[in-house]
Amino acid sequence: MHSPQHFAIVGAGMAGITCARTLIQAGHKVTVFEQEAAVGGRMATASSPFGGFDLGAQYFTVRDSRFTQALLTVPGVCRPWSANAVRVLDSLGNVVEASRIAPEPHWVPSPDMAALLQTWAKPLADTLVLSTRVEALERDAMDATLWQLRTTSADGGKHVYAGFDKVILALPHVHTENMLSISELSKLQASLADVQVAPCWTLMLAYPQASQPGLGTLGPQWNAALSTHHRIAWLARESSKPGRTRIERWTVQASADWSREHLNDDNTRVAAKLHKAFAEVTGIRAEPSFMEVHRWHSAKTIKPLGKTHVWDARLGVGIAGDWCIGHRVEDAFISGLELALAAA
Repeated sequence: MHSPQHFAIVGAGMAGITCARTLIQAGHKVTVFEQEAAVGGRMATASSPFGGFDLGAQYFTVRDSRFTQALLTVPGVCRPWSANAVRVLDSLGNVVEASRIAPEPHWVPSPDMAALLQTWAKPLADTLVLSTRVEALERDAMDATLWQLRTTSADGGKHVYAGFDKVILALPHVHTENMLSISELSKLQASLADVQVAPCWTLMLAYPQASQPGLGTLGPQWNAALSTHHRIAWLARESSKPGRTRIERWTVQASADWSREHLNDDNTRVAAKLHKAFAEVTGIRAEPSFMEVHRWHSAKTIKPLGKTHVWDARLGVGIAGDWCIGHRVEDAFISGLELALAAA
């Protein structure tokens, strides 16, 4: 057992929270920094007058026994989703066949996707520094054997947090590279050069008119689909998920190629194009009462790092994230867990 260390963890998504919980259980002190106002990362839910939209991760699967054991610590938070998922095949936007995807349990937290990490993070409340963006990682000005972080808060305030023995970066790939900009960390930065992560535009649609008594649901009988439409990769009926409001709502995630091509388009243009594609795939021609888009600059991993994490014991700097081995929620969990076990 090593003597207790003080870890700074940058990022409060699945990898960061998993890492923090594991290090605390090993007897270490952690301080977790997150630029958003709440934990969650891409396990996020956007609110609307008609209910929530899981605008990042849509669900998760469980294949690793350690993930199973972790989920057992929060009984009742996650529930199986009968996604009734299909693979939509299309020709010029027309659905010509819908074949069932091989069944695998789909799990969703309730009442929203962020609920799992929010529950796991409750014991960490005193260690969280929210609404704070970490701008730079550098050696401590008072003790060169330690690390300090330069930050900017949501109100524009600047602050330096110092005295950290170790630092964990649990961020999207591009942000991690930016944090490794000082010369001492150049080898770590170079090790990430081959990683490729694609952006993703996400469309959110609500049809409260379809929720009137006797009208049922709009469109197809399936609740989720992988799509080969050139604009769309995934569609899900949010209102079909357990513990969610029943107002008809859909989340549409654009394909990696289309998102990359239209990355800098304005929101109105993106929403119109994705809505048109959604109508082509689902047959839902009604006008939504709510329509918004969200742009993820880093979403689906195209080429992962190829190992669960990076840990440089000499520097005391580690890297974790789903993109190390894939893009699934469980990949982020495994990455954060394996890094914590290596660093503890």
